[in-house]
Amino acid sequence: MNPFTWRPDVLLIERGEENGQVARRARAALPGVPVELLDEAGVEHSTPGQDTARLDPFGAGKRRLLLHRDRGRLFSACQAGTPGLVCCNYLTLSLVSNCPYDCSYCFLQEYLSNNPTLRAITNVEDALGEVAAALDAHPERQFRIGTGEIADSLALEPLLGHAAALVPFAAARQNLVLEFKTKSDCVDDLLGLDSRGRVVVSWSLAPQAVVDSEEIGAASLGQRLAAAARCQQAGYRVGFHFDPLIDYEGCEEGYRDVITALSAAVEMRRVAWLSLGSLRTTSHLRGIIRDRHPGSRVLLAEQVPMRDGKWRVFQARRVAIYRRLAGWLREAAPEVRLYLCMEAPEVWERVFGRPAPDAPSLQTQLSS
Repeated sequence: MNPFTWRPDVLLIERGEENGQVARRARAALPGVPVELLDEAGVEHSTPGQDTARLDPFGAGKRRLLLHRDRGRLFSACQAGTPGLVCCNYLTLSLVSNCPYDCSYCFLQEYLSNNPTLRAITNVEDALGEVAAALDAHPERQFRIGTGEIADSLALEPLLGHAAALVPFAAARQNLVLEFKTKSDCVDDLLGLDSRGRVVVSWSLAPQAVVDSEEIGAASLGQRLAAAARCQQAGYRVGFHFDPLIDYEGCEEGYRDVITALSAAVEMRRVAWLSLGSLRTTSHLRGIIRDRHPGSRVLLAEQVPMRDGKWRVFQARRVAIYRRLAGWLREAAPEVRLYLCMEAPEVWERVFGRPAPDAPSLQTQLSS
């Protein structure tokens, strides 16, 4: 376990929030980092590194941390839901926007291009009130909610302390499973909290060669697996996402080695779920990757545009990789739920030999 070392160039705090719990914790954890108070969270004053901001605004945004009170809706259906693709029935809670890591393939480079500043909310209790209203309105439903759609769920936990509110909230809810999805090893704050089995801590996994070249700043594969073992020992359920799968020469052997290391690190029979997902890009994101990460290998494999507008490697190649990894994962964890992310029903059937599950649409779940 390595100490938390990420530091922003400046800490921006919405005026009126500077004495709140989140801001006080962040300031204490970032001695020497300049602090600037903003009258309005959406209006940022001048910050260091203007030349960098001009040349790489998204990268510069990762160097500013803004703590603010959010007054909008934070709880919604996963934006990955696309007509024609199998939906995994996922809801998202957005407490942080952007990420201190800089993965070459990250869709946030496009999605947050007009608002790249790394942001975290200070009014977590308001967000949880929004979730509670939905859960209470539908006690017959089981909700799976994740905090890692537009951020890494735990990368900033040492600064923010959000888990102290989130874990007890989930533990008290019988119709909720809360997922933290991360590439970090920032789990210390979780270990003393009792989730009562209602929280799953999950990791995106890749061969160390991919971590080194494409997942800049993220924890190593070994650090992620060690953190997963610690969480499991503390009573948490854990999950693992092989997503995005990067197609490169020798990738299948690389991912097989990851599965071997995973099996040695945790008790596979106690894993909550496993997922597989191919790299997905848009035409615009492909250009951003070439500009911001000229040494990246993620676009070397031939990709073609699909019906949802995303580029993927050919279906036959995806199916072949999925089948190999699914076979190894089934050997390691025969009873654990294994699913595909953002794939068409025919791909599910070719990989698993059975029709895809029929999940309800999420676009109406919160309003119905």
